[in-house]
Order: sequence, then C-alpha cells, then structure tokens
Amino acid sequence: MSEFSSKDSLLRCSSSTTEIVNYPDEVFINAAKIFQGIHRKKPPDRILVNYGSDIENSAPEFKDERSQRWSYELAFSALKYQDLLETILLVSGFYHSQPLQYRKFQPRYLSNKDEVLEEVQEVETLLESYKTKLAAALAKCRIKYAAPTIEYILPETVRKQEQRASTLPVYAWINTTKASITEVFNTLKREGFTQIDSPSELDGYTYCMDHHCQDLLIFPAHFKEELANMEMVVNYQLILQDKSHSLAAHSVKALLNMDDDIIVASPYPDYTIAHISVLTSQYSSNIYVCGVKSESREEEMLDLFRSMECRNIKMLKESFTDIDPTDPRLQKAKIILLMPLCSGSGIGDPVEFILNDHGGDRFDRIQCYLFMVCAVCFKGRAQERFFFFRVRSVFFCSPYVEQFTSTGPQKKRK
Repeated sequence: MSEFSSKDSLLRCSSSTTEIVNYPDEVFINAAKIFQGIHRKKPPDRILVNYGSDIENSAPEFKDERSQRWSYELAFSALKYQDLLETILLVSGFYHSQPLQYRKFQPRYLSNKDEVLEEVQEVETLLESYKTKLAAALAKCRIKYAAPTIEYILPETVRKQEQRASTLPVYAWINTTKASITEVFNTLKREGFTQIDSPSELDGYTYCMDHHCQDLLIFPAHFKEELANMEMVVNYQLILQDKSHSLAAHSVKALLNMDDDIIVASPYPDYTIAHISVLTSQYSSNIYVCGVKSESREEEMLDLFRSMECRNIKMLKESFTDIDPTDPRLQKAKIILLMPLCSGSGIGDPVEFILNDHGGDRFDRIQCYLFMVCAVCFKGRAQERFFFFRVRSVFFCSPYVEQFTSTGPQKKRK
C-alpha cells in the first residue's frame, strides 16, 4: 500500500494530499520532542506502547520558521492518529520484533545541505524493512472500520473540526505605520485581487473589508500560503492573524484617552501587542509588557517591533503579579489587557494556534478572573497603594472562543 512508501508518508498519514515532503532529519527529532510532551498518556493497565523518556525534558531547537511549522505539523498529526499508529505497530509485529531482513526500497531524497542524524536514519531503515507488514496492519484497520481512507477512522467530531478549519477565511490587518490602506489596496490590485463587499462572496482572487475592524482584510481560505509569501506580508505591511486578536486590539483602543498608558499582563502574542501599538501610534500612550524575563526573548520582541515600526512599547522584566503599585513608570496606566491561554475548545488548527500565540508562560483562566474581580472590588476603596486603584478598565480576551469582557466604569474619550 502506498501509505507507507516512506517514513515521510507514515508520519504524514493524516494528510489528504498525496504529496510527500522530504523533511530534514532535524524535523523528525523536533517533532518527536513535541509529541513526547503532548501525546495522550493512558492508565497503566491500558498502556500498549511505551514512548520512553530520553527526550522528555529536551526542548526542540528550530533553525527557521519552516522547520518549526513542519515539526508541529508532524507532532500533531501523530497525536491525532495516536491510537491508530499504536495499533499498526502492534498488529504488524514491528513494536515487539526486530526486522530480520532489510529490503532495499527507494530511499527518500536528502539535500546535501541537510544534516544526517544517525538515530533518524536508523528509524527510517527499520520502517523501510517492515513496510509490507505495516501496510498490511493499516489495511486491516481500514477493513475493520470500513474506512475508504484513514481520515474516516477518526471520530466524526474531529473530522468536522478539520473540515471547518480548512474553510475558515484568512484574516490580515494592515500595519498603517508602514503602509496606508490605499497603498495596500493598490498593491493587491496589481497582484490580481478584486475587492468585494461581503465575505460570503469570497472566491478566487478576492478580498473584502471586515465590518468590525476598519484595518482588517478577509481573504479566501485557500490563499493562506500564497499570502504568506507576498512581499507586503514579509515586510510586515500586512499581518496574518485571526480576527479575535484584532477585536482585542481595537477594543483596547476604544477604551483609551489620548494620554493613557496600557499594561499587557504577559509578553504574548507579539502581533497583538504590535497591533495595539499601531492603533495608538498617534497617541502619547505607552504599552508596558510584563514578564519579559530573558534577554533573548526581549531581543526577539524588540527586533520584531523595530521591523514593524512600533515605537511605544516598553519591556518590563517583572511579572504582572510582582509589579510595585507605586512604580512611577505605571502611574498613567489606565487599561490592563489580560490574554490568558484559552481552553482550546474553539481551536480549529492547533499548529496555527501555537505558532501565532507562542504558548509561553501565561496566566491561566482562573487567575485572570481573580484579577478582574480584584479590580472591581478595590476600585472604589481609598487604598492608594493598591495597584488597581488608578486603573479604569481591565480587558480580558480569550482567543479562539471569542470571549471578551471589560470591567470598571468607562469614561468618554477626551
């Protein structure tokens, strides 16, 4: 069977396309490290396959964005089919046996630039030598579930979620510090795009304006990869990001007076912080980002913000909970933005969720609600030293489930 014509297709068995990607060895190592941390751990009496612990505490190291994306794609594909893959390894006898004979199947192509890793090569050799039995085990599973393709072995809820994710439109906000809306429209026209009035009319080379955010464009779902390679996106004139983050940025701006400062409780996601900076570029406001502890993370953020021409962002090493209420830097702060890691219940594409949100050290949902309650309870009390005394609003955004909450009385903008 063609599903196991190479190691690549084994680990990309979730894909509906027949295209085979020749991943570098390092991608498999990084994907294994990611999978080690996310795979479903079963009760002791139900464990059939032991995954070992050699790489459990080893963090993946990515040489570029493409390597990072491939690694997460492989890891989540393996996670999605974990039960199926375990069954195939057991039914084929691969898990309990060492191959007695090596068959010379066609090897995958490796560029001269790709680093060859011995442990990856060893796994590839073993898989190739057991290819026929692995394919037979997969065929038995498909017959058992009467599945025309392996996607039909997945629960219906998972299939529907993937189908929905594949049809979601692509959102991109315009970085008006680097290009005007008119300039972006003209560039899109030169690229062959036509502006239409409604998202329901999106088809082919078309786009439309979002009805809620005046700097947000909507494109058909299938243009994501092409858009990512456009010069405007590469140069940070157009930023690909889901709508929930744009709604958060615009909502924060709506609460501001011209000279109010903003506190962002955690240093993620970068593009949302940058979007708020762009929207407030004509204000005298500063954006203070808490919890930027490492120098490498600070430099990474500063490089991005310089490239996006965001000039009113300040980094704070202190965690949000460790800030001194009397800190002179924050006396003009009137808005606090809390963007905790959401439950994931609304995530259509976990890879995009991780790559866009970074998934760093962030507050959990309960802690953020507690901060909101404190902000309300202490608002009217004469406790000068309490940090929230001068704060007018606390804005809470849980991405991908689109829950937005603002607390505290709102003043009219001056």
